Amino acid sequence: MLLSLALWLQGLNPDWGFLRVFQYLTFRAVMAAMTALLIGLVLGPFVIRKLTELKIGQPIREYGVQAHLAKRGTPTMGGALILLSLGISTMLWFDWANRFVWIVMIVTLGFGAIGWVDDWRKVVLKDPEGMPSGQKYFWQSIIGLIAALYLAFNVSEVNTLRVIQLFIDWVASGFSADLPPKADLIVPFFKTVSYPLGVWGFIVLTYIVIVGTSNAVNLTDGLDGLAIMPVVMVSAALGIFAYVTGNAVFAKYLLLPHIPGAGELLIFCAAMSGAGLAFLWFNAYPAQVFMGDVGALALGGALGTIAVIVRQEIVLAFMGGVFVLEALSVMVQVSYFKYTKKKYGEGRRILLMAPLHHHFEKSGWKETQVVVRFWIITMLLCLLGLSSLKLR
Repeated sequence: MLLSLALWLQGLNPDWGFLRVFQYLTFRAVMAAMTALLIGLVLGPFVIRKLTELKIGQPIREYGVQAHLAKRGTPTMGGALILLSLGISTMLWFDWANRFVWIVMIVTLGFGAIGWVDDWRKVVLKDPEGMPSGQKYFWQSIIGLIAALYLAFNVSEVNTLRVIQLFIDWVASGFSADLPPKADLIVPFFKTVSYPLGVWGFIVLTYIVIVGTSNAVNLTDGLDGLAIMPVVMVSAALGIFAYVTGNAVFAKYLLLPHIPGAGELLIFCAAMSGAGLAFLWFNAYPAQVFMGDVGALALGGALGTIAVIVRQEIVLAFMGGVFVLEALSVMVQVSYFKYTKKKYGEGRRILLMAPLHHHFEKSGWKETQVVVRFWIITMLLCLLGLSSLKLR
């Protein structure tokens, strides 16, 4: 919005050349991060106070880590603060004509709405099940598949008319036409190696990345500050990939596909990082507010969508390694428990408790040790992911 306003004012008075600074992507990214941070810090106390007045407190499982019972009643659904800061800042600073930012925002708000309903049922309506897992997964799948179908053609072409033509050609071919090479699956560190996905393969992969990342972040959100700082670091790293991918010169030099318009995602990533840091101010141990599904599902969906657009699905798995391990720990624990219960008549566990962060707590690590060590791991993994920009 501010970009359009600056261009309009500059058209009225050519002497206002200082307004050209709004055309610089890096300037708007810095301002987006600062705006989201300030909004979050200013609105944080008000949001926490309202959540407390509405008695939206976090329920704690009796069979969980006993040290967490003291957290019962801490305001949750604080992810609404993140989405509010992120949304306002992004709308102020990004180019409204950019189609990629809009789809990321739609996915983010869509997954946030699912999380909101789930949290509301659990906390306000006192329904321990919340939104049934099947119903939650159904709505996640609907949003994920729509985004996947949209991105399959929009990543491949530069404008709406060419996107429509590509879609028509695909339908006319009996749904068998291939996508351009820029839609291939890129193997990091081996940039001359890529795998054609085709439309259906692209849709399936995109669906898995978006829905999988959303749920992985949600599973990670179990300790004070554990999920939000990795989200901040991964989003900042993806913002760099977006800037490079959207720049024809940098993309060519670094042997990356050039996706026109992807650079504008730097604004969204910067705003996400700023909003996340503001939330961490209140979510750091001992937390004054919890993120809830409304925040975790939304942020995970956003990260997955951005990674698909900048063609870095595998790198996302590297940088978000903590999210991946948390999700795998639950899958392995549940699968092994069901297998042993069927075979021996008694369920057995590999980990002391899943997700993985609870296993380390049960092993004797303090909560702050788990959180900070997971942060350090994420920082190293993000640096590894960024190194793939140059190493080949």
